[in-house]
Amino acid sequence: MSTIKLYYFPASGAARIALMAARLVGVPIQLEIVDLMKKEQYSDAYLKINPLHCVPTLDDDGFILSESRAIACYLADKYGINDTIYPKDPKKRAIVNQRLYFDCSNLVIKMRAICYPIIYKGETEIKENLRDDFNVSLSILDKYLENSKWVAGEDVTIADTTIYASMSGIFAIGWDLSSFPNIQRWLKDCSSLPGYEENEKGAKIFAEAVKKNLKQ
Repeated sequence: MSTIKLYYFPASGAARIALMAARLVGVPIQLEIVDLMKKEQYSDAYLKINPLHCVPTLDDDGFILSESRAIACYLADKYGINDTIYPKDPKKRAIVNQRLYFDCSNLVIKMRAICYPIIYKGETEIKENLRDDFNVSLSILDKYLENSKWVAGEDVTIADTTIYASMSGIFAIGWDLSSFPNIQRWLKDCSSLPGYEENEKGAKIFAEAVKKNLKQ
């Protein structure tokens, strides 16, 4: 197998989505750190492979792919030996895809609305309307988990690694999950996922960047 490079920054939830997908699939990857704080994503060399100047980017023997969920799907399709992690059955796959889209179009949007003004614009508190709005989305995630072990059914899939990686940063801040028992149970189950410890390190870096600006 040729070397698969993943351009990566630990604090990035999107980058950790791709990392955890690779770990779940079991495909070996070579991590190439792109330090966003040093603006390395704007270097000429990096812009040549990813004009979007973001992480992650995958380089699979010259095949270049960006966007974390596209990377997760590609890795599962090409290298997955277990059909359960990204099912080929159209209905089962559709549920996984729906959860992926729910994450990127709903959960992540609301998380960013909370965290990015604190990290980049000097805000010092979480606005109540944003907190409430995010909790509405968490209640939907909790509902998805009401009658199944994992977010898209009884088997772990790339929907789990995706939602876990993208949400673990805000959860690491100390988000109140007492109203979401199914999410709490799922988070405990996620501790068994491949790449869990690597993800936790990055999630804590993200959380610290938020917490250092919050009023105590």
